[in-house]
Formats: sequence, C-alpha cells, structure tokens
Amino acid sequence: MNMQVTELLAEGLKREYRVVLPAAELDAKATARLNEMQDKVRINGFRPGKVPVAHLKRLYGKSVLAEVIDQAVNEANSKIIDENGFRLALQPKVELPQDEAAVNEVIEGKADLAYTVGLEVLPKIEIGDLASITLDKPVLAVSDEDVEETVKRIAESNRPFSAKEGAAENGDRVTISFVGSIDGEAFEGGSGEDVPVVLGSNSFIPGFEEQLIGITADETRTVSVTFPEAYQAAHLAGKAASFEVTAKTIEAPGELSVDDEFAKSLGLESLEAMKEQVKSRIAQEHAAQSRNKVKRRLLDALDGLHQFDVPPSLAEQEFEGIWNSITSEMDTQKRSFADEGTTEEAARADYDKIAKRRVRLGLVLAEIGEKNNIQVSDDEVTRAVVERARQFPGQEQQVWEFYRKNAQALASLRAPIFEEKVVDYLLEQAKVTEVPVTREELYAEDEAEKAA
Repeated sequence: MNMQVTELLAEGLKREYRVVLPAAELDAKATARLNEMQDKVRINGFRPGKVPVAHLKRLYGKSVLAEVIDQAVNEANSKIIDENGFRLALQPKVELPQDEAAVNEVIEGKADLAYTVGLEVLPKIEIGDLASITLDKPVLAVSDEDVEETVKRIAESNRPFSAKEGAAENGDRVTISFVGSIDGEAFEGGSGEDVPVVLGSNSFIPGFEEQLIGITADETRTVSVTFPEAYQAAHLAGKAASFEVTAKTIEAPGELSVDDEFAKSLGLESLEAMKEQVKSRIAQEHAAQSRNKVKRRLLDALDGLHQFDVPPSLAEQEFEGIWNSITSEMDTQKRSFADEGTTEEAARADYDKIAKRRVRLGLVLAEIGEKNNIQVSDDEVTRAVVERARQFPGQEQQVWEFYRKNAQALASLRAPIFEEKVVDYLLEQAKVTEVPVTREELYAEDEAEKAA
C-alpha cells in the first residue's frame, strides 16, 4: 500500500512518525474484501453468490473498512520497522484520530487516514571481548567434619523422646502453647498451639528456653524476652515482649545410636550410604553457592564491558516492579526509609540504577545467546514445568494445565533456563581461576550481593 511517512521524532531510542494512508486504497481493499464475501454471505431474498456488492457495502461496509484500516495500520508499521532495521523494545504505540467527525469521514471512506506511531527501539549492542573477562571462582571441598556434624544434626532431630514426670531439664522436649504480647497487646505471629521445643536447642528467641527450665506439665509461666536487633521480622526487631506459656507435656530424650540401624530407620542401606548422601548434598550446596558468587562477578564484568542507554519504558517497568516489591515489604514490616538510613529520593535513585543495570544485562545476555544460537528446548521447559508441579503436591494437574494454557507463565520458566545456558557459555569463554576458600568466606554475603 502507498503511504506517506514523515519522521516527527528521532531522540535516543525513541522514534515517532506521522503516517497517511490514502482513502482510495483503503476503499479498494474494503471493496475487494466485500467481493470475497459475496460467495459466503447468506441473506434472505438473494440466491447464494448473487448478493450485490453495493448491498453488502450498505450492510457491512463500515465494519469491513474498520478491519481493513486495522490491518493496513499494522502493515504500515511493520514496513517502517523493516525498512529501518529496527528491533522494538515494546509494541508500537498508535494514536488514531480522536475527533468524531474526522473518524466518521475516514470510516465512510471520504478522507485519508492520518495517524502517529511511536516506537521505542532496542539499542545496537556491540558485544565486548568476552575472553578478556577474568574471574575468581570460590571452591570448597566437603570435609569429613562437615559430614559428621550434619549426620549428628540429623540424628538429634530424630532422637526419641518419652514422657516423664516432674520438672523440665535442659535437653527435655516441652510441648507448649503460648500467646505473646508487646506493651500489653497481642501481636501477629506471636501465638502458637502444641509447639514442641527442646530446651537448650536455641531454636526460640534468646532467653526463651532458659525460662522454661523447671516448668511442669499444665503449669503456666510468663516468659519475658527481647527480640534480637537483627530479627527477620523488622517490626519486631529489638522489641521487648512477654509470653504466657503453658506446658502441655514434658518428655525426656532417649538414647540414640548413630549406626547402620539408625540409617535403615531413615530408609537408607547403611550408615556409610547415609554419609555418602550427606556428602553429596553438602557438595551440591557448596557448588550452588560457588555458582552464585562467580555468576555475580561475571555479571559485574559484563556490565563493565557494556555501557549503553536502555529503552526508557523497559527501565521504567523494571523499576516499578522493584519499587512496588520494596515498598510493599516495608509497609508489611512497618518500616520507613529513615529506618533504613536513607530517604525515598535516594532509594529511588539507587533502585533506578539497579533497574537499568538489570535491563542492560538482560539485553546483553539475549544478544549473546542469539548470536551464539543458544536455545532452550521444549524438553527443558517441560522438565521445568514438571519440577514446578512437584512443588504443589495434590495439585500437579492444575499446575500443569496452568502452564500449558498460559504462554506468559511458560515464558517465565523459559527465561531463567536461557539465562543459565548463556552464563555457562560465558564461563567457558572467560578465564576462570578456582580459589579455595573457607566455609565462612563462601557463604559470606558482601554489600554488592545485598544490594542486588
């Protein structure tokens, strides 16, 4: 179709055009569509295939022309994109005439259609020298001590207990019900029924278990504690609280032999087989943490190699997602930016940088994956769906159907698989040096990781 295209804006990654589509051509396309309809439309009073086009035009002309206009706009936009070699960040933003009289003239075929289309394009990305990337990869071997300690923990968690008379001692298991309050008011998450606690296990707030020593069955005590400053629920951190605690039962720990019989009670062939399984699991945990660390360093290096402006709308979308998550969490925890040692303005600036970094790295990873033909197979996505379904016992079929019918949800599973495959490729290109570290070093979280 002939069209007139005038560039209105070319600023950074934004483009805007005024497009004029001739009325005569739109009308000709509509007439051709009506001619096609002649053989298909059934109208009382006319034999099949004998309905005059003029009559069809009176009945369906406006709706057919509206369809033709929609198709012509899409074709015109595609032509602009193809001729300029654009890759779009978002779908074209089309602004059609709003004046009712002008719209009617176009629909009635009396006037040309003039509209504007706004495009936001992806930047041209020049991939840097990937072989120049040098990375230290922290590695940690599994020690016999780690294995022994883990087996001991598993044994402790499976230690038998039996009912006892009299007062609770350190090591005893006390089943309690409790109601917690701060400044005389009960707080959310501060109560529980029939909760077992092993005295001396340090599984409760510091000071809580010690105050239960000497308690007897059916006795009620007031336990006063202070939540740690670094408590995970920020709205409780550092607060003094009191708990009305009632002991339901007192149980003494039984003997536990860590041997083949114990391993068999857990469904394993022998104690040696149990230790091998524990060693394998710890090794997987170390490997995953090592991978996280080296991936973070790889992304930092990629970010250093590629600095370019990102599409504003993509950055805004990413920022909004981050910001809504952060503010929602702060509202839940009843914390302010002042509590975090910052201001809303400074926090916005920080998260804006993080959003742009994420978008930039996403574009770089996508470009590297495309240039090197890195793809995610349908089998890999299917395995991810099966793994996801397993996380919802009893609802596997519903989860499977959800992903089968929801392309966007399926894409959300495909994306991280693609990213990991590109990361694998990049780690092969980079110079990676394995550096032995301690457990503390491997699992320490640095400031950059906290920010990310």
